[in-house]
Amino acid sequence: MGFRPLHDRVLVRRVEADEKTKGGIIIPDSAKEKPQEGEVVSAGTGARNEAGEIHPLEVKAGDKILFGKWSGTEVKIDGEDLIIMKESDILGIVG
Repeated sequence: MGFRPLHDRVLVRRVEADEKTKGGIIIPDSAKEKPQEGEVVSAGTGARNEAGEIHPLEVKAGDKILFGKWSGTEVKIDGEDLIIMKESDILGIVG
């Protein structure tokens, strides 16, 4: 992929939710919510502080993350639906 986010932004691929509930009920596509879990595809170099120093990001490519429901901007890169968001929109790293 020929895309690298700038500064404190990360490129995220959504992790699809299960098709069934724990009780075995199949959830139709129309009733599914967009998952709030994803995998970091790539990350920028970091944000600059007032002194001009770069503060590196805490997430890196391959990290599983949780993010807010309305976080980021949805984009299509190489035919794949991805999200670009700031590191501050990430709630935490899973696992």
